[in-house]
Amino acid sequence: MTVAQQSLISPTANPELEKALRDRVDRRSAIAGGLGELEPLAVRLGLVQNSLTPRFRDPVLGLFAADHGIVVDGVGAQWGRATRDQVQMALHAQLPVSVFARLQGLHLTVVDCGVADNLPPHARLLARKVAHGTRNSRTAHAMSLEQAHAGVRVGMEIADNLPGNVLACAAMGQGSAECAALVLSRLADQPVRDFVVSGPTMRQDELVHLLDVLHGAQSRHRDVRDPMDLLASFGGHELSVMVGAMLVAASKRSLIIVDGIAACAALKLASLICAPVTDYAVFCRSHVHRGLDEALALFHASALLELGMDSADGTGAALAWPMIRAAAALLTDLHEVAEARLARPPASAQVPTLGA
Repeated sequence: MTVAQQSLISPTANPELEKALRDRVDRRSAIAGGLGELEPLAVRLGLVQNSLTPRFRDPVLGLFAADHGIVVDGVGAQWGRATRDQVQMALHAQLPVSVFARLQGLHLTVVDCGVADNLPPHARLLARKVAHGTRNSRTAHAMSLEQAHAGVRVGMEIADNLPGNVLACAAMGQGSAECAALVLSRLADQPVRDFVVSGPTMRQDELVHLLDVLHGAQSRHRDVRDPMDLLASFGGHELSVMVGAMLVAASKRSLIIVDGIAACAALKLASLICAPVTDYAVFCRSHVHRGLDEALALFHASALLELGMDSADGTGAALAWPMIRAAAALLTDLHEVAEARLARPPASAQVPTLGA
């Protein structure tokens, strides 16, 4: 991203507008009672669009799919299904996320960022393959620096051509979460274990093997810190494409819905390129996963909904979308109550009581 493009991402901070938004929300609450977390969300949406009446159009749920070389070491086999099969299931409404997206009016798009296999054409498939998967980061760079930059440019082109002002980002593919954990571990200077332990029921032998592989990758790239070098070292292609898409979405003042640890890693990388990008993000989750808890903590954020799911990334975004629409409606669709309407009706118009 050029310096000129970076400067287009404006921080959303606007004290005068924020006060006006809060006053607007408070007037609603004074009439009908408080609406809890919907209230700060409504204010956040107004700041994102720099408007007292934020309105959303043509929302897109992007599933960014790629394969990762690290899976050859026996890690990241999500649900035992190849990435190509996950993509096909999403495209043919065989995953809950596909059905929920349709029900909620989200345009589901699967982006082939780097799936190892060639995929047949489909109306909801965007073929933007940077390469046929990455290499194994334990033994080499996952991708070249040129490929990392190419992925960012692909994401920028995708977001630049979106007709609407909402982009939900989620990842799909074997090894995606593990690559994201490597990136976040380095950026946060925290043990990679923090980002891969799913919970108390995780099998110890699986954890030991996973950490052995990931520590090997970390050791090989122990001195890497630059965000683009990190992308090249650990992968994957879906991360680089999401980075570019998030940067351009923020420059257009679009709302970014972040779902899953890979999307969190992409946002963290994007924030190192241009910090205000995080102002445009809200977070949701499709998993009960301790690693995702750690990822959200890096942004001092919590998910919009906590439903105890263990589903494909993107499911949480589809289910959170009605909540986001409802928060915006507090500002746009709820009519102000005039003082005159609150006065008692004249005596001639009052309904007589029983026995009168």
